[in-house]
Amino acid sequence: MYIVVFSTVPNKKEAELIAQGLIKDKLAACVNIIENVYSLFWWQGKIDSAKEVLLVIKTRKALAAKLTKKIKSLHSYEVPEIIALPIVSGNKEYLEWINESTR
Repeated sequence: MYIVVFSTVPNKKEAELIAQGLIKDKLAACVNIIENVYSLFWWQGKIDSAKEVLLVIKTRKALAAKLTKKIKSLHSYEVPEIIALPIVSGNKEYLEWINESTR
């Protein structure tokens, strides 16, 4: 089974650091880096906001725990967003590529 993982980070430099680490360790086949995300959220009892960068990570469900551990080791947030959604359908060749690109 394949998943898409979302994680937000404070800046492009950190996004690239995390993306490189995930790709290098073969924990992800692809990481999209989307800049200029504006987030509103509850934090420490009040509504807060931040400009962030969104990572969209394609991988296998079997790697979710290792991927989470790697992101947390490189992430600067106290409580980083790391959420996974199942890929329920997709281009067969692309899904095979995800499988071949990860370990």
